[in-house]
Amino acid sequence: MGSPDSPPPLPAARVSALIDDDGRPRLDAETLRLRDLPAMALDIKFFGYELARLAAEGLPLRSDLAPRNVGLTSKPSTQSDLESDWAAYWCNELRIPVQFHRKIWEFVFLLQALSEHGMLAPDRRGLGFGCGEEPIPSYLANLGVHVLATDLAPEASQDRGWMGRGQHTSSLDMAFKPYLTSREAFDRRVNHRFVDMNAIPADLTGFDFCWSICALEHLGSIRQGLDFIQNSLATLRPGGVAVHTTEFNFLNDEETVDNWPTVLFQRKHFRELADRLTAAGHSVAPLDFNIGRGVLDQFIDIPPYEHDWSPEMMRQWGGKAQHLKLNIDGFASTCFGLIIRRGGA
Repeated sequence: MGSPDSPPPLPAARVSALIDDDGRPRLDAETLRLRDLPAMALDIKFFGYELARLAAEGLPLRSDLAPRNVGLTSKPSTQSDLESDWAAYWCNELRIPVQFHRKIWEFVFLLQALSEHGMLAPDRRGLGFGCGEEPIPSYLANLGVHVLATDLAPEASQDRGWMGRGQHTSSLDMAFKPYLTSREAFDRRVNHRFVDMNAIPADLTGFDFCWSICALEHLGSIRQGLDFIQNSLATLRPGGVAVHTTEFNFLNDEETVDNWPTVLFQRKHFRELADRLTAAGHSVAPLDFNIGRGVLDQFIDIPPYEHDWSPEMMRQWGGKAQHLKLNIDGFASTCFGLIIRRGGA
């Protein structure tokens, strides 16, 4: 409590205001302490984005690459991955430039894992969970792969805030990428179905592979996400492969976010899952928790992220955002990819 002569505390809304009711700068101690933080945050963000842009521009041009086996492990996204020949090959295949963005890492990680397990071949059958507007179904169709792309029903996706951010496919047309395949090949090989990842229908079986890209952390809890990974194996034939990417809280082994729209997995969760799946007769690619030592591996982006930018920010900086690590609800996080082969005869 202050002294009887102390001014009353400012309401919360006034603490963050930069000017008083007459338009004059507020010079109280609290305002002076906090007023520069938003600009400092933007400084950090856009210096990081500029480093990423310069690093991508400095990569050598590669036009004669071919797919190769690198012994991909279950691992987090790193700068060295995106600097590699194998990542450049898959970016070229997807007709996208190499950028130091974790979403691009997820695409190339998925394709490299499927390639190493012989899944990118005509007449293979793939099942995608939470596909949104990913280019993956179109690319696979062009290879002769038959794909069932799934998403949560529109009404449920609206409740979870996925629609409007490229995270939900309400029609198959939104998944068609004409720069990757013909309409004829797409229509012949890609189908769509609404599927709740917390309740995978029993008739989805016999696929050669399945995948999800940053979807399972939105299932409601850590336990539900881990259960989904295990349940997804039931959709595969024996020897089939599952590739899933999700959020990884890589700096805090004590606390994490659970029972929330976006949950954050820790090392212990991936280890426990690997032990459980191995005990059930499945194979998990070795767990590698090295988050990388590149400059961009040390850049942890902070809010606001591009989908929450104001119109003025979009006009100034739209399309420049690049990051491999970011702060989610106060926890330094990145993408982590898991590769699992189903056991059985």
